[in-house]
Amino acid sequence: MLDVSNIETHYGNIQALKGISIEVPKGVMVSVLGANGSGKSTLLRAIVGLIGPSNGTIRFEGRLLAGRRPDHVAALGIGRTFQNIRLFKNLSVLDNVRVAGYARSRYSAGEAILRCGRCRAEEGRIRDEALSLLSRFGLAGLSGEAARNLPYGPQRRLEIARALMLRPRLLLLDEPAAGMNPSEIVELNSAIRLLRDDFGLAILLIEHQMSLVMGVCERIAVLDFGETIAFGPPEEVRRDPKVLAAYLGGEEEG
Repeated sequence: MLDVSNIETHYGNIQALKGISIEVPKGVMVSVLGANGSGKSTLLRAIVGLIGPSNGTIRFEGRLLAGRRPDHVAALGIGRTFQNIRLFKNLSVLDNVRVAGYARSRYSAGEAILRCGRCRAEEGRIRDEALSLLSRFGLAGLSGEAARNLPYGPQRRLEIARALMLRPRLLLLDEPAAGMNPSEIVELNSAIRLLRDDFGLAILLIEHQMSLVMGVCERIAVLDFGETIAFGPPEEVRRDPKVLAAYLGGEEEG
């Protein structure tokens, strides 16, 4: 579904990514793991069109993504969350999810002003779908609450629900556990399992906490200073000497 092939990116004279290649098959969860500064978020920015690669290709379902605007990338079927939560904090929990539904609305501005039958029917569908997603993520009872009043963990789940309102086929999660306490990470783990098991999405999870990704991802790519030092099943990656040396305090053999 997603094919990242030999991607290189630069910030001025600094090379941020050095020939990264990753594949995300349909319905599979792949994690990109690495410390701060390893290139994880740069990779995500390249996928969604915020930066252009200086070399290599990125394809989604066979379509080249290079040169497309972020909103065009989203329209193709790629949803995302953000490392730093970006909710509409003064809107209600329900409206934060509903707003993503308008990306798929088909009525005109004139029909909206006149509140025609098609407009009212679509508004009802968007509301029902948003409430259903909130229920799936344990947020239905907070639908009228302003997003700014939610604790950190529920805000993360709300952002995931909003991304799902786009009906993506590929979901990019950018360090969803950042800033969470242990109990919130447990709740997040359950939410990610829900995405994998019930929604059947292809997922690319950008993360630096190995404890979060080991139990939910089928494949893990580990980055270090813009290069891939390991890629494979979780248990294989866990035992890789380069990963042990870079992230777990081990030593490479030989």
